[in-house]
Amino acid sequence: MRASLKIHHKAKVHNKYVIEMVLYEVPKTRKYPLGVRYSLICIEPKTERKILMDNHHPKGPHVHINDEEIDYEFVSDDKLFDDFERLVLDHMGVKL
Repeated sequence: MRASLKIHHKAKVHNKYVIEMVLYEVPKTRKYPLGVRYSLICIEPKTERKILMDNHHPKGPHVHINDEEIDYEFVSDDKLFDDFERLVLDHMGVKL
């Protein structure tokens, strides 16, 4: 099985924030034991404030809030997107 794109969405919100959400279904491997690869980004280009959620190897699922990095427990695609929306609202004041 090859990587299969499930979601790709890129937009500008409030003419100020850049949002990009990408999620692939991938074969379960040592690098991606959950069978998903994702990158969710909200950035304010002028100030460089950002929320990033990704699961690249070797770190696994984690969140970047500006310069801080926090482990993240991936449960499902839906929860991932809900958590991303909540983080963006809580830390950047933007409702997606």
